[in-house]
Amino acid sequence: PALAQLVAQRAAGSGGRFSLGLSGGSLVALLARDLPAALPGGGGGDEPWLVAFCDERLVPPEHPESTSGAYEVS
Repeated sequence: PALAQLVAQRAAGSGGRFSLGLSGGSLVALLARDLPAALPGGGGGDEPWLVAFCDERLVPPEHPESTSGAYEVS
């Protein structure tokens, strides 16, 4: 919950545009569980977010080690 609160606070104070780099692993479950509740209105705001997946593997989204695929499923 503390990480989700930090992300939500930084996004709120970003001045209208927020960038976030996401890794895979256990971070996927943490953010999928806690971030929507930490965001005003459950995350459906009008502010644009630039989300980048930070991962050393180059695999298709359906691959079990795909970071973007892991977030899509969550």
